[in-house]
This record gives sequence, C-alpha cells and structure tokens, in this order.
Amino acid sequence: MPVVEVRNLKNRKVGEVELLDAVFAAPVNPNLLYEAVKHYQACQRKGNASTKTRGEVRGGGKKPWRQKGTGRARAGSIRSPIWKGGGVTFGPRPRDYSYRLPKKIIKGALKSALSQKYKEGKVMVVDELKLEHPKTRELIQVIKKLELENSVLIIDSHENVNLKLSAGNIPQVKVTEHRRLNVYDIMKYDTLLFSKEAVEELKEAWGE
Repeated sequence: MPVVEVRNLKNRKVGEVELLDAVFAAPVNPNLLYEAVKHYQACQRKGNASTKTRGEVRGGGKKPWRQKGTGRARAGSIRSPIWKGGGVTFGPRPRDYSYRLPKKIIKGALKSALSQKYKEGKVMVVDELKLEHPKTRELIQVIKKLELENSVLIIDSHENVNLKLSAGNIPQVKVTEHRRLNVYDIMKYDTLLFSKEAVEELKEAWGE
C-alpha cells in the first residue's frame, strides 16, 4: 500500500497513514480523465445564450409597403431576419448542456486522477484541519508553513465552515469534502491536502 507522512499544521511529522492501492496506485487512464473533465465542464455550462426569432421581436405588424408597383422587393415585415433589427435565424436558444456519464467511468477517472497526483508526489496529509476562527491570514500562514507555494485543493471529511470562509479570498485555494471530489478540481490544483479523517473515510467509501 502507498504510505504518506502525516504532518500537523506546523509541518511537523506526527505519523504515517496507508492509502488504498485501488485508489492511489491504480493505472492512469488519460481517456477516462478526458471524459470526466469534459463531462464536468458540460454540466457547469449555464446554457443561457438566447436570441429572438422574427415572431418574438417587437414591432413589424404592418406591411412596410404595398406588394406591387413600388419597384422594390416584396416585404411583409420590417422584422424579417434580413432587416436590421429583425429576428435571428437559427440563433442560440436556452438549453441544457449536461449529460449523464456512467458511474464506472467517473469512478475510474477519480482513481486515475488521484493515482497521478500520488505518483507526482502532490498528495499531503495533515492530522487535522482545524481553524479557531474564519481568518484568511491564519490559513495563509498554515499554507506557508506547509510549504505549499502553488494552488492547493483542501479535502476534509465534513463541511468545514471556518476553513471555507478563510479560503474564500485566496484565488489559488479551494476547500471541498471528500464526497464531493471531482476530476476537474484534482487536475486543476497543484497539490491535494487531505485531512487524516478524510483519508480514513475514503478508505471506507472506496474499500473493495
């Protein structure tokens, strides 16, 4: 089994923890990673882009000029798509871009992403992620002590309100729960910072 050092928030070693082979030592499948990231981004799309057809544009109820005798082309409405201010033909309409991805693909992609991070040495475990107060300055000091210079994804076992509020103003830091892990976040952030409790719960949830 893969083994990772457990450190406290002062970056002192306080023990070790074993990680699941099935999760952190699985074969890395780039195709699964691609599918999972594409699926996540599609589900995040708002799909609010919208244009009006000629039937929705205001005005144009009266025929601009008579059918014959003017020498001009026939026209039935000033809101035709060929007129300025007219409707749009085949323009975007509000839609849902999300789609379903099989659970096996999502699970396999998560294992691939976590295994890739472990192979790169980008997985860190701390004994607990506890802040007395929601203070950004306090979390920044913790990150500096842990020598996490780049972006960090912090994974706890439960909804840590103080931690989330403290990370709200730090652009390169995100806090999430182990049950809400997704491939996009794992690949986006440079380092994964787990609490020991989150690792133990991952073992229970993913133990096979």
